[in-house]
Parts: sequence; structure tokens; C-alpha cells
Amino acid sequence: MTNSLGPDSGSRSGSHVMVRRGLTKSKYSQAEMVWVVLVLLLTALPVGWCGLKDFKDALTFPGCVTGAALMAAALIMVVGVAAVVDCWVRGPVSNFGVVALISTGVALLTNILLAFQTWNDGERVVYKVLSIVLSVASLLAVIQVWRRLDEIPTPKRVAAALIVSTIVAVANFSYQYLFQPYRREVAPLVQLNMGKAVLSADRKAFSVPVDIKLVNHSDVSFYVLGAEFHAMGEDVTVSPMDLGPSKWREGAEQWARYREKHPLTRREVYQPGKLVAAQPWIPPGHWVEAKGEALTRTVVQLPIDTHFDKLTFYATLSLARKDRLVMENFGGPGYSWRGVELPHWVKAGQEENDTIVQTAEMHENNAIDFYTRKPRRVTTYWRFGLHGVDVSPVIVPVGDEGRTFSEQTNREVRNRYGLLDVLAGPVEQTLGEIKSRR
Repeated sequence: MTNSLGPDSGSRSGSHVMVRRGLTKSKYSQAEMVWVVLVLLLTALPVGWCGLKDFKDALTFPGCVTGAALMAAALIMVVGVAAVVDCWVRGPVSNFGVVALISTGVALLTNILLAFQTWNDGERVVYKVLSIVLSVASLLAVIQVWRRLDEIPTPKRVAAALIVSTIVAVANFSYQYLFQPYRREVAPLVQLNMGKAVLSADRKAFSVPVDIKLVNHSDVSFYVLGAEFHAMGEDVTVSPMDLGPSKWREGAEQWARYREKHPLTRREVYQPGKLVAAQPWIPPGHWVEAKGEALTRTVVQLPIDTHFDKLTFYATLSLARKDRLVMENFGGPGYSWRGVELPHWVKAGQEENDTIVQTAEMHENNAIDFYTRKPRRVTTYWRFGLHGVDVSPVIVPVGDEGRTFSEQTNREVRNRYGLLDVLAGPVEQTLGEIKSRR
């Protein structure tokens, strides 16, 4: 009796291990192992790939840090595959059981964060569904590994590892995807400076040199989507007495139709200006470097007997932040008078005006958005009118160029990709002195 009771009383854990090892040979136990391994591999491979691309090609330092974090998570999951196999083959007494638990926990955390990011910014339904499926599958994998373990040898260390990794992942995710896109906006400055008007040799014309200076004090670089300079010749007529209410209101309504803004007084008579010069001053597709400056000089020339009393100069600049997107070079332009289709919002109220269209391919600034969002293009519409050119850049999914989007959607796109317009002017130059030298 004593000898028969010895093995049971002295080797309880050993018999338990034998039972658990027997379970590993069952088809049910093997299916659990295959399930956990598949979850880890299906999570590690795409996460590691996206991490490598972000680490190599991210546009910002936080993006590179995110790439490094994703690669580290993928490495932990790959090591976890070996730990899971060891835990199921050799039994739960293996020291690799804790590694298996940590790796599945990392997979669960990674999939939850990816699901949140995909459902928040992603547009492709297949990736949204896949993120939810992997999150649920990784949760089941954690439960299966947890049940597989008899006990956790160092529960405090395991808990500390999981808590620290969670804090680091959540902090990095929050900074990269929540805080950084909404940080304080930055914009370059455009300065207009006029030189002294100079008479031509035959004294029949005069020239006004204009310096257009671009100053970027920020740490951000910008793509140039469009840059236009134009000069308006204007007459100045002042009434000796206040205009009547109806006349003044009529003038105020006429001024409000144009983007050129002028002071309104009760004695200024409305005189529509005329376009005397217009040209791009930075080629589209170029970029403005961080902490950089650029200077362009143009010359506006008019006959000395011009009837204008003053010249008014304007400069506009349309930009996109280089840390929010990757933009290719603009392709060949398309022309409205050659049959290029224009969206309704471009033609609305300006059917008689000509339009030039330029398009460039673009990519998202991180690998996850690159795969989960629809491909997009940057398109600029140069609409020519009596008061210069109106440059309208848009970023829309491929195939949706003709759609009219809501104002809220347009605002979200501008905020996401850092689209902004910088305006300089009006800067005025009176012509009385130069005309008196005839």
C-alpha cells in the first residue's frame, strides 16, 4: 500500500505535467497551437513590413519612432511563435510560456491600436474588417495561452513588461496620430517690396521693379502648388462731398465681388481696376525649405502716358506641408478650351473663364495610411479672370475629381495635409511722380 501511494503523493506536479503533455498530443490541443501561431504570424508580418517602411521613409521623427516600435513589436511576436510551439510541445513548465503570453499580449495591444487607427482614418473596408478580426483573434490567443500556463513564474515582471509596453505604445500612438496632426500651424511669409520707378531711354515708358521675398521661419518644408503675382492699374476719384447712401452701397457691393480689397469711404467713387501684369513667381512642384528664403524680382512696365493713378500689387502662394504627404512632380497641363472636364464647382459662375489643370500623384506620410486609405492625387485649377488667376488646389481620391465635397470635408482635407494659402498685398505705388517727368 505504501509503495503504491508513493508516486501519487510525491510527484503531483510531475503527474500534472504528464497529463498536460498528453493533451498536447490531442488534435484539439494542436489546433489551439496552430491558431495562436497563425495569429502571431498574421499580425507580425504586416506590422513588421509597415514598421520597416516607416523607419526608412517616414517624413517626421515621430514617424521613424513609430516604425521602430512596430518592428520591435513584430520581433517580439516572431519570437513568441517559437515560445508558443515550445510551450505546447514541452509542456507548460517550459520557461518559454511567459514569453508566449507576453508576445500574444503585444499582438493584442498592437491589433487594438491598429483597429482604432484604421477605423478612424482608413477608407478600405477590407482593412477595417481585418483589424477587428485580428483583434478578436489575438484576444482569444491570449486566453488560450493563459489557460495553458499552470502558473506565471514571475507575475510581477510579466505585469510590469505588459504595462510598460502598453504605456509606450499608447503614448507613441497618441502623439503620432492624435496630437501631432493638430499642433500649432505654421506658414511662410511673403513680402512685396517695390523699387524706384525708372524711365525708359526714349522716355515713353517706365518700369517698376518688384521684389517678392519668401521667408520660411518654421522647421517645416512646403510643396509649392501654385504661386501667382499680379498688378492692377487703378484710377482714384474722390468726390468733393459724401456720396449718397444708394451710390455708396452700390460701390460697396461691387468691391465685395473681387478678392482685391480696398478702403471704402463715403467719398471714394468706385473705379474697377484693370489687370496690367500677371505671372507665376515660383514654378509649381518646387518646394520651400525649412528655415529658407527665396527672392524673385519682376518688372511691371507701362507707357508713360497711362491714365492710371496708382499700381496695386498682389502675390499669392498655395502650399502643402511636406511632413503630411509625399508629392510627385506635376504632369503635363490640361486646358479647358481643349475639352478637359472640370468639376461643377470650378465652372460655377465662371463658365466664360479659361482654366488650366495640373495633376500630381501623392502618397500618405505613413505606411498604415498608405495601405488603408484610397489613393489620391493633388490637382490645381488655375482659373483666369479679369483680376488675375485664382489658384485652387484640391486633394481627392482617384476617380472622385468631379465630385463636389462639403465644406467640412474640404476643411478636414486641408487640415490633414497642411494645405494653406499665403496672401501678400495690396501694396500700392502711386504714379504721380513718375508721370510728372514726361
